[in-house]
Amino acid sequence: MLTVELHTHSSLSHDGRDPVDLILEQAAAVGLDAIAITDHDEIDASLEAVERAPEYGLIGIPGVEISSKAGHILGLGVTEAIPPGLSYEATLEAIREQGGVAVIPHPFQESRHGVMARITREQLAQADAIEVYNSRLITGRANRQAERFARSRGLPMTAGSDAHISEMVGQAVTRVDAERNTVDAILEAIERGGTTIEGKRTPWHISFRQAAGGVKRRAISGLGALFSR
Repeated sequence: MLTVELHTHSSLSHDGRDPVDLILEQAAAVGLDAIAITDHDEIDASLEAVERAPEYGLIGIPGVEISSKAGHILGLGVTEAIPPGLSYEATLEAIREQGGVAVIPHPFQESRHGVMARITREQLAQADAIEVYNSRLITGRANRQAERFARSRGLPMTAGSDAHISEMVGQAVTRVDAERNTVDAILEAIERGGTTIEGKRTPWHISFRQAAGGVKRRAISGLGALFSR
């Protein structure tokens, strides 16, 4: 069994803080076997992590968190950026065209761009896997809804820390029963449901700090764009 972190963000995300090297250092320190950096609509840091992961004894999984019209969708195993703003179905198709796996993160957390605000349960069931434990939970209700749904439909399940700072990498992990220590084997195991979930809540004060940091970075970015005109 491999211990895998499938949902993290670097400074390339509008609400992320840390560079790739700090994320990989943390992943190695907490004993992970593999990690995916899944920035919002950006893939360069993820590809950098794939190249550098072996230096830390890790497997780097390329990925991205795509802002579809319905909400956020994780594309694992993709190596090219997928445009934001596509429909739910078109985003799933674009991920699969690259040989990737489409995972729906925090689907029932509508305040955090969960897709269930805009799609049906039948559409949700079209995904390759459902993230049933996201560490940045408020009450845990949305995670329980996601797990009940995935179990009722026999869908593969994953977990992710959704870390926006390096210290939170590894808060939630997916144990993957992969036949080999490779990206392809990990993705294949996820698709067939060869996973178990482990996770714990991101502490409240850190969740608030991550959110506040994201707001600050967006404001600075907006001011920079304004004055560069």
